[in-house]
Amino acid sequence: MKDNYIRFDWAIKRLLRQKANFGVLEGFLSVLLDEKVEIIELLESESNQQTPDDKFNRVDIKAKNSKGEIIIVEVQNTRELYYLERILYGVAKAITEHISLGERYYEVKKIYSISILYFDIGKGDDYLYHGQNIFTGVHTGDRLEVTTKEKDAIVHKLPAEIFPEYYLIRVNEFNQVAVTPLEEWIEYLKTGCIRSDTTVPGLGEAREKLRYYSMTPEERHAYDEHLNAIMIQNDVLDGAKLEGRMEGRMEGRMEERNEVAANMKKLGIEIPLISQATGLTPEQIEKL
Repeated sequence: MKDNYIRFDWAIKRLLRQKANFGVLEGFLSVLLDEKVEIIELLESESNQQTPDDKFNRVDIKAKNSKGEIIIVEVQNTRELYYLERILYGVAKAITEHISLGERYYEVKKIYSISILYFDIGKGDDYLYHGQNIFTGVHTGDRLEVTTKEKDAIVHKLPAEIFPEYYLIRVNEFNQVAVTPLEEWIEYLKTGCIRSDTTVPGLGEAREKLRYYSMTPEERHAYDEHLNAIMIQNDVLDGAKLEGRMEGRMEGRMEERNEVAANMKKLGIEIPLISQATGLTPEQIEKL
């Protein structure tokens, strides 16, 4: 029977939290960040709680690497109007959560925020975008290097060594033959396919541990329901977008928004997602 591999968003929530499976995630992070990443532990995150709507809401892992840095990995299946604001909030929260009151500021650890996006976040020709904080001279164009004194030694630091880094992976924009290790990973994220002869870090482990037919019948049923939920909500949201009921035109006639919300409610879509798609409040949706 041909191997069918589990989607990464499901695996990261259900399987990759086990220490024995850290190799898959470590391989992905090592390829993306272009340095060897060793996960020491997984930290508590709000998505660790399995709520009724987690089957198609955000999924994330928050890990600590061997340098004490924090890596946040999120998989987002549906568009969110304020996604950039949310990832900024997530990074700020991680920073404040992991420095105790009274500790010196040098205890602040660098944060890597990695977003795996299965929706169109905006205009751009690449499938991978990277951003970080740098300070550039307005007139000279040079980058500022900060000099500090630590333990009687002068230390030179670039702001990029301290400030968070953000990676946005636009999975659906990847439309090329996978040649590099990173491209093989993106190919798996998009299609679920892994080459039988792959030597890419993490993907060999994924072939062994993320086989669909290795799950129990109960696990396969839950996974299939997860895929169905994603398909349904994507169809509904795409329909709403085509009819001009999202973003700038979502403030159209209340009757139209009520009709969309009522149809989504009949399909079993969760109220927070309906609210996000239509602009209606949860209270308005409950009355429909």
